[in-house]
Amino acid sequence: MNLQLSAPLGTVAISKLRESIMTTKHENLVSWLRDAHAMEQQAEQMLTAQKERLHNYPKLRTRIEKHIEETVGQRETLERALTRLGSEPSTLKDMSGKLMAFGQAMGGMMMSDEVVKGAMSGYVFETLEIASYTVLIAAAKAVGDTQTQQDCEAILQQEIAMADWLREHLPELSQAFLDRSDTPGLEAKR
Repeated sequence: MNLQLSAPLGTVAISKLRESIMTTKHENLVSWLRDAHAMEQQAEQMLTAQKERLHNYPKLRTRIEKHIEETVGQRETLERALTRLGSEPSTLKDMSGKLMAFGQAMGGMMMSDEVVKGAMSGYVFETLEIASYTVLIAAAKAVGDTQTQQDCEAILQQEIAMADWLREHLPELSQAFLDRSDTPGLEAKR
C-alpha cells in the first residue's frame, strides 16, 4: 500500500502542522508569562514582608526597596504582554504564589537568623527568575513576539543585577549579622 500525498495536499498538511506547532508555542509562551506574573506577585509580597523587618540592615533594605519598584514594573509589563497576546494573569497561579510568599514570610519570622536566610532565599529566588526570563525570551523569539522578547530581556537584566548584588553582599551581610549577634544589647535578627 503506497500512501503518497499529492503536492498540494502535502503542502496543506505541512502548513497545518506548522500552524499547530505555532499554536503550541504561543500557548506555552502565554502559560509561562502567567507563571512569571505569579512569580512576580510572590516576589513583591516576599520582598515587602522582608523589607518591613529590616531595621538594622539599611543597605539591604534600600536595595530591596529598589527591587520592589522594579518588581511592580515587571508585573505590569507582564500584564501588558498577556493583554497583547489575548490573555490575562491566572488568578489561581497568582493566589498560589501569594500563599507561598505568606508561608515563607511567616517561616522567616521564626528564625533567629532571618536576615541571612532571607538574603540566601532571595538569591535563590532571583536565580529562578533569571531562568524563567531566559525561557520566556526563547519562547517569545520562537513565536516572533519581539515586544515580549525585548520586555523580558529588560526584566532579565534587572533580575541578574539583583542576584549579583545579593551574591556580592552576602559575606558583608553575614558578618554584620554575626557582629550584632555577638554584641550584648543589639538585635541581630532584623
